Amino acid sequence: MTHVRTETRIMQAEPNRTWRDTAARYALLPLRVFLGVTFVYAGLDKLTSSGFMRATGPGSIGETMRAVRDSSAVPALVDLALKNPVGFGYAIAFAELAVGLGTLIGLLGRLAALGGALISLSLWLTVSWATTPYYYGNDLAYLMAWLPLVLAGAPMLSADAALRARRRRGAGE
Repeated sequence: MTHVRTETRIMQAEPNRTWRDTAARYALLPLRVFLGVTFVYAGLDKLTSSGFMRATGPGSIGETMRAVRDSSAVPALVDLALKNPVGFGYAIAFAELAVGLGTLIGLLGRLAALGGALISLSLWLTVSWATTPYYYGNDLAYLMAWLPLVLAGAPMLSADAALRARRRRGAGE
């Protein structure tokens, strides 16, 4: 009961405190929605593109990889992708879908965010490495955007939060 009285006094002394607390709790939600939607869209875009999932030809994954090979920071990674560019394209597309859906739903939020960060890191080191100035390349910005979600997960409006609450109720907390 003392805690409730103390909290009431604090709220009366600082009327915006509850708004600030709520805003702080939900601060990562817009970032989570943006990254989730963007990665779902990127995965679907790759899967539905008529020319992307090909080893050769304009706009294909193979041509894209060959075009960036000599300017990438890790050419060995590009060489690995070029062994089977279509398989690599499908792997990236399905990984983007999994990351995007996991992020939107908030299921295994930290793991989904880590997956997004690793995809963004690999794209930065290969596809957008030679972009100058560096801030014109979006993959580095995506990598940095994923990091808060790697650290915080999906604490609000998420499957992770619902599962956590269910475990607490089961434990009698």
